[in-house]
Amino acid sequence: MSSNIELRLPSRLGYEKVAMSTAASVAKIMGFASERVEDLKTAVAEACINAMEHGNKLDESLTVGVILSMDSDGLEVKVLDAGSGPGTSVHAPNIDRKIHGEEPSRGMGMFLIQSLVDKAEWVSSPPSGSYVRLVILVDKVKD
Repeated sequence: MSSNIELRLPSRLGYEKVAMSTAASVAKIMGFASERVEDLKTAVAEACINAMEHGNKLDESLTVGVILSMDSDGLEVKVLDAGSGPGTSVHAPNIDRKIHGEEPSRGMGMFLIQSLVDKAEWVSSPPSGSYVRLVILVDKVKD
């Protein structure tokens, strides 16, 4: 049996914490290990901040949608915004170049998200906007 929780957040930095707390609470109820809950919180926060900054351009009249879907396989989190999405350029940043100041330090969010969850995909669906889909699987739970 699956169930959903939906949130609508203003595109104002700080409100990503509402999504983080909700995702953490759901993951704890589902029995995820504390380190997986922390990974999920970081990934959800980063996805929400990206949606607010890049998708909605911090336009407070636009909302960021967060849909948490629970089932026996795990937890799926979709973060929706009004933007056009990142396109096809989802790739790992050059960490060495960033550390040495040869590239801007920003731009690691998508890489971070991919490293923290079991599945991450970015979907562009104009004109309605875009979303990132994060999945954390139950079989990754450790005692």
